[in-house]
Amino acid sequence: MGIQNILWQVAKKAFTGSIIGLTISDRCCSVVPVRGDSMSPTFNPQRNSHLDDYVLVDKFCLKDYKFARGDVVVFSSPTNFGDRYIKRIVGMPGEWISSSRDVIRVPEGHCWVEGDNKTSSLDSRTFGPIPLGLIQGRVTRVLWPPQRISKIGR
Repeated sequence: MGIQNILWQVAKKAFTGSIIGLTISDRCCSVVPVRGDSMSPTFNPQRNSHLDDYVLVDKFCLKDYKFARGDVVVFSSPTNFGDRYIKRIVGMPGEWISSSRDVIRVPEGHCWVEGDNKTSSLDSRTFGPIPLGLIQGRVTRVLWPPQRISKIGR
């Protein structure tokens, strides 16, 4: 009887902790790994390193779409919803962007994103302006590795 009671208490606390953690991750902030070198040197500055940067993603900015040019954001791919990308906003709705082919006006409700390492980046130059609704949050800090802990500015 005593072991069942202990197991029940542990299960209740684990379930409660999971619900709280899931809510924080969904509504407030989350930690996301940065894969690849499309945002180098801002993230993963040492190419061919097996140590990826991990960043803190703020989700409070999603209310009222509070973004600005220069913000680094995490968003779902417009072509494959399961893929996530981390890129910098270089154009806001209504602004004119000069791409490699021509000059484009960013439509309302969209933004133009590009990687810091333009030679190795799949971004708006490939798939065009992205809807603001695909943005999942703004990157605010590098959390890992310890020697790279820093705030991310615009």
